[in-house]
Amino acid sequence: MKLLRLKITDPAGFRSLPCGFEHHFRTEWSLQDELAQPDGFAPFVCAGPNGSGKSNLLEALAAIFFQIEILRGRRSFLPEELQNADQEFSPVAFELDYLIQLPADYVQPGSPDWAKVCLRKKTGKRFAFYWEEGWTDFNTDIYRDPSVDPLALLTPQYVLGYSSGENEILSLPFFKLRFVQFDEYWNVLTQQLPYPGHPETRMAYLDNGFSQAILLCNLLFQDEATLQPFHEDVGIEVLREFRIIIRRSVLLAPEQLAAFASEDQNQRQSLDDIVKSNPALRAETDDAGSTRYRLNLMYVLEGDEKSSLVVSALKRCASLHYLDEATDTLVLDYWVNDDTRQAFRENFDGSPLALFQAFQVLLTLNLYSVSDALKADLYQSTSHYVSETVPTLASDERIMCFEFVRFSKQGVEQSMMLKDLSDGEHQLLHSLGLCLLFRETNSLFLLDEPETHFNPDWRSNFITRLRQCLPGTGNVGQEMLITTHSPFLISDSKPDKVLVFAKDKTSGAVSISRPDYNTLGASINKITMNTFGKRETIGGHAQIELEKFRARFEQGSEDKEALITAIHQQLGDSVEKVLLINTILGSDQSGTGEAQD
Repeated sequence: MKLLRLKITDPAGFRSLPCGFEHHFRTEWSLQDELAQPDGFAPFVCAGPNGSGKSNLLEALAAIFFQIEILRGRRSFLPEELQNADQEFSPVAFELDYLIQLPADYVQPGSPDWAKVCLRKKTGKRFAFYWEEGWTDFNTDIYRDPSVDPLALLTPQYVLGYSSGENEILSLPFFKLRFVQFDEYWNVLTQQLPYPGHPETRMAYLDNGFSQAILLCNLLFQDEATLQPFHEDVGIEVLREFRIIIRRSVLLAPEQLAAFASEDQNQRQSLDDIVKSNPALRAETDDAGSTRYRLNLMYVLEGDEKSSLVVSALKRCASLHYLDEATDTLVLDYWVNDDTRQAFRENFDGSPLALFQAFQVLLTLNLYSVSDALKADLYQSTSHYVSETVPTLASDERIMCFEFVRFSKQGVEQSMMLKDLSDGEHQLLHSLGLCLLFRETNSLFLLDEPETHFNPDWRSNFITRLRQCLPGTGNVGQEMLITTHSPFLISDSKPDKVLVFAKDKTSGAVSISRPDYNTLGASINKITMNTFGKRETIGGHAQIELEKFRARFEQGSEDKEALITAIHQQLGDSVEKVLLINTILGSDQSGTGEAQD
């Protein structure tokens, strides 16, 4: 994917982006150069002061593709709050142009494999969705194949969000789609429909809840060369063991059984009839002699020993598994060796992404406790704190969780767990890990300050690590936007890949410009001064102390040699210190010259 242009035409604007906001990601000239001479993967680096609108640009893109995902969804199971989402969700009007790389099967021989896609949305109107002629000639079979979904073909395979902090602004559309994914699964159970075993939605917000899944999938599937950043930066050597716990069933209140009744007999079926008609349900008698109803959430995910369904596949890969019948909990233990890795490759199509999507489905089932009323509020919410309204389950109430994920680390005698790592190590494994999982896809990555906990060395190497994880071979076309306050990311980017944000303090209007100097290889000091407006190279307290010395010098009452000695004793080396000392020394030379005259 290659972004070309975004324009907000919503009369109310979108967050800090006013109506009329427009940005061209690529000029026609730079685009042709990029297509003619690919130079590997390179993200757009969004820089600027806090509150300058960087995150809002990422959110606008996420909100637009959220609306497309709702259009792609099976409208029958969507809640009423989302049935008319294409007309009601912000931004209600916009223009978005981009290139998308097409599978070879859909392109005529000799034609470019990129299609230029234009999305248009006007207030109160539906999407206008078309591709621009001249960019590619489609194979005519595309028009005759009823299985081809143009929305799926002409949009990114995945839109992936990640934030190192509490950026609910970016996460909101992704968060809503988690509940859509759960609702779809629930609809499958109630209506006894087939289920593919992976999420239908193509948007995923990969927050800390997915950290263990991301790490496991990469350590089980990737080769040593691919895992080089994990080895060199974090020192991870090899995965040793882990446990998966799956709570197979949950209790239902009698009133919840109505959702499982046949639509044409909803008023006539007794509770017993409903239970008998759906194999995922069962009735049981508790110690007090009362009838309880239980739903097997795993019914469409598990089968016999030969089944390819998710839970059956996980069982075949396990070193040991057992069912705790008292709690209806499945425990799977894995002692990892070459045979374990081979078992995962054989049972999950040789793909770490296939395993990760299986984990996505299971982890999403942890939303089972959220009430319909709360979900209705969430679907309509514009709150920055929406996730705080969702209850956090205790470990023994979760449908799926990981335990005892242990790996060996260089210089550490005992095996370590993910929770034992520092924030920076955790963040590096997470951000690079999600790139590795989706490296073979045509995806849009929206990463909000992914390097906040990195040390300076990791920050200076982050773009290099991203290029290792997403090599940009030409077979797939990823696009990435990163917000940052780090000059290191800018120093590793060409000027046409750096977006400098500014916000007018009076009008609040957001503007984007490109640096007027060559950023690639520029010094950190130059970038700090020119892009972030920070002219001092020292901290604020140190600057105050330096200004005190300057004031003492200007008073002219102290011995200058003694003053310089005091400066050396109190302040470390810096440009500001050298300039002050040169000023003091220069004053002696100036005074001597005047005396000689």
